[in-house]
Amino acid sequence: MVNHMVQQEVLDRTFAALADRTRRQILIRLGQGPATIGELAEPFGMSLTGMKKHVQVLEDAGLVTTAKVGRSRQCRLGTERLEDAMSWISFYQRLWERRLDGLDAYFTLNNTEKDTER
Repeated sequence: MVNHMVQQEVLDRTFAALADRTRRQILIRLGQGPATIGELAEPFGMSLTGMKKHVQVLEDAGLVTTAKVGRSRQCRLGTERLEDAMSWISFYQRLWERRLDGLDAYFTLNNTEKDTER
């Protein structure tokens, strides 16, 4: 039960971090290699403080890591992968696909029966 609650908290942080377009774009940028907070902020025309807040949300979710390098903070993709989120999404995708397959089979059967009645 405790493990399930912890897993739900991890998912909550991950999905909350990914819910914002700016944070998703930060992850895309960091997929190309490390960047400083300033380098991340520049294309958005955002203040360093604003970018730090976005990076902190990503860091709390384990999606980004930061390290002080000289006078700047270097960001890179975190070690936390999206497997938990992908597993959750895949479970519900399979569930809905089964339900939709069942619905398709129901309609196919009913249409076949109507065709034989004619």
